[in-house]
Amino acid sequence: MRLTRTSTTPKVSGLGISRRQFLKRSGAATSGVAGLGLFGSPMMQRAEAVEKTPYSDAPVETRRTICSHCSVGCGVYAEVQEGIWTHQEPAFDHPINRGAHCAKGASLRQHGHSTRRLKYPMKLVGGEWQRLSWDQAIDEIGAKVLELTEQHGPDSVYWLGSAKFSNEQAYLMRKFAALAGTNNTDHQARICHSTTVAGVANTWGYGAMTNSLNDLQNSRSIMFIGSNPSEAHPVAMQHILLAKERSQAEIIVVDPRFTRTAAKADHYVRIRPGSDVAFIWGLLWHIFENGWEDQQYIDQRVYAMDEVRNEVANFPPSEVERITGVPEAAMYDTARRLAENRPGCIVWCMGGTQHTTGNNNTRAYCILELALGNIGKSGGGANIFRGHDNVQGATDLGLMSHSLPGYYGLSEAAWKHWAQIWDLDYEWLKSRFDQTEYADGYPMHSSGITVSRWIDGVLEEDQDISQRTSLKAMFYWGHAVNSQTRGTEMQKAMQKLEMMVIVDPYPTVAGVMHDRSDGVYLLPAATQFETYGSVTATNRSLQWRDRVVEPAFEAKPDHTIMYLLSQRLGFADELFKNIQINGEEPLIEDITREFNRGMWTVGYTGQSPERLKTHQQNWHTFSFRDLRAEGGPADGDYYGLPWPCWGTAELNHPGTPILYDTSKPVSQGGLTFRARFGIEHEGTPILADNSFSAGSDLEDGYPEFSAQMLKDLGWWDELTDEEKAAAEGKNWKTDLSGGIQRVAIAHECSPFGNAKARCNVWTFPDPIPKHREPLYTSRRDLVEDYPTWDDVASHYRLPTLYQSIQQNDASKKYPIIMTSGRLVEYEGGGEETRSMSWLAELQQEMFVEINPALANDLGVKDGNMVWVEGAEGGRIKVKAMVTPRVAREVVFMPFHFGGMFQGESLADRYPDGTTPYVIGEAVNTATTYGYDSVTQMQETKCTLCRIELAS
Repeated sequence: MRLTRTSTTPKVSGLGISRRQFLKRSGAATSGVAGLGLFGSPMMQRAEAVEKTPYSDAPVETRRTICSHCSVGCGVYAEVQEGIWTHQEPAFDHPINRGAHCAKGASLRQHGHSTRRLKYPMKLVGGEWQRLSWDQAIDEIGAKVLELTEQHGPDSVYWLGSAKFSNEQAYLMRKFAALAGTNNTDHQARICHSTTVAGVANTWGYGAMTNSLNDLQNSRSIMFIGSNPSEAHPVAMQHILLAKERSQAEIIVVDPRFTRTAAKADHYVRIRPGSDVAFIWGLLWHIFENGWEDQQYIDQRVYAMDEVRNEVANFPPSEVERITGVPEAAMYDTARRLAENRPGCIVWCMGGTQHTTGNNNTRAYCILELALGNIGKSGGGANIFRGHDNVQGATDLGLMSHSLPGYYGLSEAAWKHWAQIWDLDYEWLKSRFDQTEYADGYPMHSSGITVSRWIDGVLEEDQDISQRTSLKAMFYWGHAVNSQTRGTEMQKAMQKLEMMVIVDPYPTVAGVMHDRSDGVYLLPAATQFETYGSVTATNRSLQWRDRVVEPAFEAKPDHTIMYLLSQRLGFADELFKNIQINGEEPLIEDITREFNRGMWTVGYTGQSPERLKTHQQNWHTFSFRDLRAEGGPADGDYYGLPWPCWGTAELNHPGTPILYDTSKPVSQGGLTFRARFGIEHEGTPILADNSFSAGSDLEDGYPEFSAQMLKDLGWWDELTDEEKAAAEGKNWKTDLSGGIQRVAIAHECSPFGNAKARCNVWTFPDPIPKHREPLYTSRRDLVEDYPTWDDVASHYRLPTLYQSIQQNDASKKYPIIMTSGRLVEYEGGGEETRSMSWLAELQQEMFVEINPALANDLGVKDGNMVWVEGAEGGRIKVKAMVTPRVAREVVFMPFHFGGMFQGESLADRYPDGTTPYVIGEAVNTATTYGYDSVTQMQETKCTLCRIELAS
């Protein structure tokens, strides 16, 4: 209901109520947490200790959990009385956050209690939401899935999972899709860090953050490029500010926008969106020109840096300034700061990844760090801050369309490995899939459609898709569709589907933007505070969560819903063959143990539930400086047993705090670079040269360990008889006994070998990263020199366009560069955080940042409502914020909003009582086509738009 405005009631666009009315209606009093600092004077007052009044005389139980927002992994104490979550505190003894909270973390209890949650299963019938029982909902949905599978094949149903799952739920979802007979499954990592995983893993072995937030304290320089931790990862800032204080670290921010992080920097560089590779090559031009590279490190541990030198020679200062807009003096100064302040690290986030050239960007960042000799050192590293609380874990656990858990891929050998773990017959598993060979190969062994392209999986003609038919049904399981590009085409795709199922604690934007009158189901999932299990923080540490409270309303945990649905689909016995079911809830610890048995590749084998629970109950024993336990029951372990945690739990490996650190023995968390790419390339050896981990019995490079290698080295008899039987014919990642890993580590050798990092990724479209202009570029003068790729007939089952889009000049009608990013108040698509009154009060409107000069050119004033129209016609109506934070040719918008579509409110489409406190246009209604050449990452950071005043 809209309140009538008077002349004394200020208009608040998007809410239609005043701030005071908002507070009154949402129940947030001005004297409460949400009101402090916003009302009255003075803003700071003396803190007085007060006795906390108990809600009842019932005993208070304190439970330990982990924040469910970003990937920093903050610990939280939750107090529960009579089953009600009554109080929370940031954990002052937690080794990562040490008592810190951001705005989102402080609101966790409200997330559990939000009245905006979906309360029971619902179905859209004739445009009206109808309540269902769980039995009816599961029966109807399951019947439709079976019908579509029979008519169109298992690939016609898409199982879109979530970075909000626990590790156990993510693993179970991937296994569920496999038993359903499809690789059409994915999660948010595809659209946030898939280009990181591909680029980094193909440079030195693993696609993850190399060091830790805590280790940033030891850095002498930190360069943020496309990363704004002050808003996206606020608690990480305490470690960054400690680096300034303790290590006198130089903080460098490279960003198209002057962010809150830039305000804390020693040096800020404004870069043109989409020019990251040219910028990095410009830095390396100065580094090579002045002899600042670490030549000994390169000789010992890096392959093909000479090829990079050849490419960098094409980027002298004048050309770099032409492409990036950064003058020579600023480039030289930045390179000098990095060279003179080592060890240094580089931090990137979605500002670097969400591009058609995303994999080129991430590889260029890695190459810069290799040239400076910063990888594998405390205070150095490639520190990739992940977004959601378990986006790292969900990726590791294989919830993606191109691999099985542990990055095993989709080969026959990979499927046989996991069939053995699952205790299932491989031929039976194979029979679940479509048996036809398509353009990309057999569906069982070809990458499925990505979440970034599910829209095209629906809209493309059947003959253009590398599977039997287009997608007929979508499961949006913990996913915010407004975080995806091409919103107008998304709505068309939703219309064409035969069934949509949204599984989430909230209805989400998917439940209201489709313009349908039927065929939509809403299933209330429990929050992560209403279940338990492990999550993996951005630094690769696994953390155990307690269940804080029982599921509210009629919500059920995700793994319970998977069990119920698998029963209806007829494969529950196979899915849960080795997993205990308590009533209707699978036992989480059994799921953990199952993936422990199979994930040898990344060392998810040593983190047993028991070890993780020991770490959780002893937060206070782990060092805030280096995460190592100092005494106590986990003495010597690194907090959360950061992967790889080699061997079985009985081996008691402490975890690996810093990847590729040769200064430590492997048994104590040291590592070499992985020998993932063979032992030579085109006749040139690519194993390490006179570089090895401390104490290694092999004092040079060596390939990955196998049974045959143990025999050749004379180490075979160090296996037990049982280990020999299991290891025969196997290697370090397929030997289920763990014997090969155990013996390798006994000799202080890395199970995955000891190779050089590679600058030349010969399997990628650009083996050496190249600058290529965005598909929608305002710099038409650069297209001829730096064109995009040719169109691709089939990639991840779909045709992918490049040159055919770039050849059309959209810049005359759409001259302004449009980019997007995060706000500190909201998370992801925002449905959850915009449904919390405390957070909703802090940021009530969607907006566009416009430079004053551009605003004056357009006749726009601060506070005006404007139309922002993207280069493919999608239009959004938002408020103008005139600010010099952005350059004259660039505008910025946050991506957390939804509930409005091209000027129209969708508030009345939500089920009664579930409309978020704040709604607004989704920036991605106005974004455009564009996908990374390796991973299909979407382009969100560099497209074009036009702006005009709204009438």
